[in-house]
Amino acid sequence: MKTGPRQGRCVVIVVGESSGDLHAANLVRSMKKKDPTLFFCGIGGHAMQEAGVRILMDAGAVTAVGVTESLAKLPVILKAMALVKRLLKTLKPELVILVDFPDFNLRVAPTAKKLGIPVLYYISPQLWAWRPGRAARLKHLVDHMAVILPFEADFYKEYDIPVTFVGHPLLDGKVDLMKRPGMGKDAREGVVGLLPGSREREVERHLPLMLEAARILKAGHPDLKFVVSVANTVKHATVEAILMRFGSDIPAEISGARGQDLFRQVSLVMAKSGTVTLEAALFGVPCVILYRVSPVSYWVGKTLIKVPYIGLANLIAQKEVQPELIQNEATPQALARACHRLLTDKDRMDQVHKEYDRVRSLLGGKGASDQTAKIASRLMEKTQ
Repeated sequence: MKTGPRQGRCVVIVVGESSGDLHAANLVRSMKKKDPTLFFCGIGGHAMQEAGVRILMDAGAVTAVGVTESLAKLPVILKAMALVKRLLKTLKPELVILVDFPDFNLRVAPTAKKLGIPVLYYISPQLWAWRPGRAARLKHLVDHMAVILPFEADFYKEYDIPVTFVGHPLLDGKVDLMKRPGMGKDAREGVVGLLPGSREREVERHLPLMLEAARILKAGHPDLKFVVSVANTVKHATVEAILMRFGSDIPAEISGARGQDLFRQVSLVMAKSGTVTLEAALFGVPCVILYRVSPVSYWVGKTLIKVPYIGLANLIAQKEVQPELIQNEATPQALARACHRLLTDKDRMDQVHKEYDRVRSLLGGKGASDQTAKIASRLMEKTQ
């Protein structure tokens, strides 16, 4: 296995989601500030590669949503698993960093532990949501959890797992979040952002619903415009083909803008459930959450999920700050109604902003990457 020249101590890092790729890249930069000789390699994406990680397999190739997509990708997932295990045995790194991606990473951890390699888990798998029983296993698989949601620390302490709440890495951005760029004077009034997901299948499943809701909204709000945010993991051709089916009566333009760049442009978003919904809360932009999966995946998930909400801001606030429309509830009519209320009900909008302020305060301050880098350094010191 060729990994390139090794410089100094080695860290293997494994990431699945695109949001995890970004947060992992920032962690790598923080660790390199402390020790520029560190050599990183593993599974990840473009952001990690730019941070200097040698990517041995692209994260997008092994990430799947739901039962049906996981089965379709099983050969690639098994190949990636074999690659990582072989990498650990060959390189004997000083540390393994696992970032979210539980169905894969919880199978990597046992190999690392058998080889005596410390394991740092950054960005907790959401076991508290749907597999709390599996948390007991982590005590024997993970040396430390660096968690980014305030209630996660208490959850893992119940299982006697070493854990630190490091704050949320989204707070490490350069923008003053309290300025609410999405609602300020620079916002394009009457622009609704459509965020259908970061995978092809998610876009194919969610974007038509959003566009049909946009058609309904347009009838009552003729001046509204719509922007479709396309993740770098999604082909523009996929989005263009869906837009063509709806014709020119929906003035939706494609945008590669994400994060703060997107939220500066819009006054409201419809978004597939995920980290981006919490970003909307941090930047003060009202959000309607939707989520659809295959019927089989939905049935399995419904039997396992143990929390009342799927939106992270809602979980932190312990109330529905952002409307959630899941599976059969996620209809164009319901989406349009939820958006219409946020666009026209000032009292509701004021309440949303008050709850957003509370969510931000509960997430702590900046410095998640630097705090996690300190934990990583301590774990590596124990191996010397």
